[in-house]
Amino acid sequence: GFASVCVNPCHVPLIVQELEGSLVKACSVVGFPLGANSNLIKAAETRQVVSEGAQEVDMVMAVGALKESRYDLVEADIRAVVKAAGPVLVKVIIEACYLTDDEKVTACQLAARAGAGFVKTSTGFGSAGATVADVQLMRTTVGDALGVKASGGIRTLDDILEMLEAGADRIGTSSGPSIIEQFTG
Repeated sequence: GFASVCVNPCHVPLIVQELEGSLVKACSVVGFPLGANSNLIKAAETRQVVSEGAQEVDMVMAVGALKESRYDLVEADIRAVVKAAGPVLVKVIIEACYLTDDEKVTACQLAARAGAGFVKTSTGFGSAGATVADVQLMRTTVGDALGVKASGGIRTLDDILEMLEAGADRIGTSSGPSIIEQFTG
């Protein structure tokens, strides 16, 4: 009953094959894990994974550009991926651990203006993962206009429940099977 399985682009064909006949969607990351690729590369990567069957795309925002207040570049970067994805859902990873609260708000606003469907806390490769405070801030910023995905460092059922209470619509975790065992066990 998971929403999706998220993999690196090279694994999209395999995961599409493995999920055939399932309600679970194939998802791929783009610009992962640093977000430092040009928007042309991120758009090309997006077109590739979508053509191979990815039904969702999780892109890493140009974090450095946001930190430098190059908001036009960040928005153009997100918009390029959204356009390349067509009808496929795009989630923008803002890597919240590196941002001030004001920057997190700006990142969420840029994602909304560029047409993304979700904002996401973390890649799981940064210095910290999802926090309740970040999820609450992101939810307050986007309201009902976008989904909020809490990701990074979520390893227990209690972690999930805290994130859902804070306003997350989705959870990203590499601990899914063990969390399900906690729930059903």
